[in-house]
Amino acid sequence: MKVGLFLNTQFQPGQNVAAHIPDLVAQTRAARDAGFKSLWFPHHYLTGPLQMLQIVPMMAYLAQHAEGMQIGPNILILPLLNPVHVAEESATLDVLTGGNYVLGVGLGYRAGEFTAFNMSLKERAPRLEESVALIRRLWSGEKVTHKGRFYEVNDHAIGLKPVHDGGPPIWFAGTADAAIKRAARLGDAWLIVPSTTLSELTTQMRVYRAALGGRTPDCFPMVRECYVGANHKTALEECRGALQYKYDAYASWGLSGRQNPALEELARDRFIIGDAVFVKEEIARYREALGIDHFMMRCHWPGLEFEKTLGSITRLGEIFG
Repeated sequence: MKVGLFLNTQFQPGQNVAAHIPDLVAQTRAARDAGFKSLWFPHHYLTGPLQMLQIVPMMAYLAQHAEGMQIGPNILILPLLNPVHVAEESATLDVLTGGNYVLGVGLGYRAGEFTAFNMSLKERAPRLEESVALIRRLWSGEKVTHKGRFYEVNDHAIGLKPVHDGGPPIWFAGTADAAIKRAARLGDAWLIVPSTTLSELTTQMRVYRAALGGRTPDCFPMVRECYVGANHKTALEECRGALQYKYDAYASWGLSGRQNPALEELARDRFIIGDAVFVKEEIARYREALGIDHFMMRCHWPGLEFEKTLGSITRLGEIFG
């Protein structure tokens, strides 16, 4: 069973983002030293007034501090991007990480992002599928000719092959049945997002396993919001403001199902927050119910004090150690 760190690269308005870059380095090093196996990064555009560092520069910048860890986007909004561009950057990141890059992809949902890129939300799924197919062909290093609905390549090869034949694993995020079945059909793993409850996931996991048709995926990864406090009674209060801020931002972006409920209601069967004993029990509960073997934990949100984050990372490492 593995644990990974899902970094927060978002900051409240008015914060000096440059001054917090050392904090991201320290979190990465703390996770690496605590035995975390992976490091993950979020991706969005047009997030103002919320300040957000862009994903590819940050992955490249922090790779040197995450030696031996898997690194990847969680998730890259692939339909917004040209697959040739993604194939080239992914190959570069794979080389920089010594073959430890994982490409996590998803459809996206924010209309403003798609409008800005002159793309239709209705085209998300076919763009995603065509992009993944083309990326995998390009990763072969051979010349590719492709004329699809959205993209065209005429007898060209990318400039750099990934470390391993076939390229990095591609993990698909998704919550709708169609997206889950797509993950089973096209992906190396289904990447479970942090907002789905355990009861919902139990049904979705049955859909996924049935769609696999007997095949075995690379792993069963899941993202959770996680805070490990020194005291169970005060753990939620310590991170309440930062978590509420984060999910209020989600609601303002129009993500369905997030209509500003009380944090206790939102956290129930979604977030893993408490002392080390409680968190360990919750991890075991998710593992038994779903077969999860790679927990990707987000331990920091905009506004949470740096010292609390480091403490949570350290205590989480002790649970998995």
